[in-house]
Amino acid sequence: MIRLLLTGGNGFVGQHLQRHLRQSAPEVKILAPKLDITDSHATNIAIETAQPDALLHLAAISSPAEAASAPDHAWAVNVQGTLNLAQAVLAHAPACRFMFVSSAEVYGRAFLRGTPATEDTPPEPLTPYARTKVAAEDGLAALPGLNLLRLRPANHTGPGQTPAFVVPAFARQIARIEEGLQPPVLTTGNLDARRDFLDVQDVCAAYASALALPSFTPGEILNIGAGATQRIGDLLEILLGLSKARIRVELDPAKQRAAEIPVAEIDTTRAKTRLGWTPRVTIQDSLAAILDFWRTAEALSQE
Repeated sequence: MIRLLLTGGNGFVGQHLQRHLRQSAPEVKILAPKLDITDSHATNIAIETAQPDALLHLAAISSPAEAASAPDHAWAVNVQGTLNLAQAVLAHAPACRFMFVSSAEVYGRAFLRGTPATEDTPPEPLTPYARTKVAAEDGLAALPGLNLLRLRPANHTGPGQTPAFVVPAFARQIARIEEGLQPPVLTTGNLDARRDFLDVQDVCAAYASALALPSFTPGEILNIGAGATQRIGDLLEILLGLSKARIRVELDPAKQRAAEIPVAEIDTTRAKTRLGWTPRVTIQDSLAAILDFWRTAEALSQE
C-alpha cells in the first residue's frame, strides 16, 4: 500500500485524479486533507500525522489571470505554501517522494526561439503565475535531501474546469447560447495563439505513472504534454461545429493578452519514454465532453 498525500484534491485535476487512481491503482491509499498550506504549523501537523510515502502537490493559484490580479496571494500559496510542505516533509517524512506540479508556462520567452522547449531549456517566465512556479521550483531544488520530482504540464482541460480557462470559457458561452441565456454572440481573445492541449484524463494517467516510477534523480524534470500545438481558433471551430445554434464570433479587446507568446511548444519525449505514457484522448472527444458538461450545468442552473 502506497500512502499518497494529495494537495488540491478537491480541485479540477485533483477530483479527476482521485477517480483515476481508485480505478487504476487500488494499491494507492489517497489522503486528501483540506489543508491551508500557507499555515506552516497546520502543514507540519498534517505531514506528521499522514506519514505519506509520496506527495503530489496540486494545490495552487492555477489561473494566470487570478495570479496577475492578486500576485501577493499567488506568491503566498504557490511559493511559500509549497516550501512549507517541503520543509514539513523533510522534518517528518524525509523518504517521501515529493512530486511538484509546476507548469510549462515557466519557459515563457524561450518559446519565442521557435523550437520546442525541453527540460534543459532554462525558464524565462513572463507572467506572475509562471514566476511563482519558477520560484517554487528553485526553492525546492535548493532543499538538501528532498526526494523531488518536477512535473511541467502544458495546458490541460476537461469537464469541471472553470471558465477562467479558454476552452471551458468557449464551451460555457455556447451552452448558454443554446439555453437562450445570452445572445448568439461568442466573445473571445486572440484565436491565432497555438498551445499544447491535453485532456485531464491523460494528465492524470501521467501523474499516476510518475507515482509508479521506480526511481528518478532528485530534481528531475518531466514535460507533460501532447508534444504538438493546437490553434485556439481551431478548437473553437470544433466546438461551434458541435452546436446546432447559429453563433457569431466577436473579438473582445478586453480578452486580449499583451505580448502573448504566439506558439508555446514543449518537447515531451523524455516523459513519454520515462513514464511509458502517451496521450490517448483525442481533442475532439475532449471538447465534446467539456461542451456536454456545460450544457448540463447551464440547464441545471435554470431549474
